[in-house]
Amino acid sequence: MTYITHTQQAIPSSSVDEQATAQAELYTHLESQAEAVAPTQDPLTSRDRRIIGEIIEVEPESVRTIWIEGGITVWVQLVGGGRLPFDRDWFATRVAEVKATLPETPLERNERLSDELEKACTVFGLYHGEVDWLSFSTKLYQDGHFVGFVGCNQEGWYTRPRQYGVNRVAASAEQVIGLLGVRATVAA
Repeated sequence: MTYITHTQQAIPSSSVDEQATAQAELYTHLESQAEAVAPTQDPLTSRDRRIIGEIIEVEPESVRTIWIEGGITVWVQLVGGGRLPFDRDWFATRVAEVKATLPETPLERNERLSDELEKACTVFGLYHGEVDWLSFSTKLYQDGHFVGFVGCNQEGWYTRPRQYGVNRVAASAEQVIGLLGVRATVAA
């Protein structure tokens, strides 16, 4: 009768190092795939960072994040690793004060106007062409047909049915689109 005896062999140290390297590469790859599938979104806008920076007297770029602990304390985490605690009520009061006096940047203005225009276009079943960001104006279309021009300036939202002509002004994007004679879409 034949007997087979199994003996355990030691794993060469180079094999262990290769396995550790391969495992690290796998984790890095999985992290990058997870980021591609569900990218981490920064909860703070540039305006939020400007407000917080103004309150705590630091550059906006140095603010990493904020959170509330125990419903009482607002913590501000800085990029350099430091943390600053503030009373929630005091911090909320300061945010309201700074927000009221902090001027809107051109980028923030364009983002706000773009959001308002998108919502108004949805109400009327319209879409728009490329936005001229310097003057914030664009062309509106419905079912592939040109409807008119719309934009926003110091006077407020304006519209006109042709390239040249008199602007009609209103307080909101929805109101100026209505001035073009377009009716809101009815939900089925």
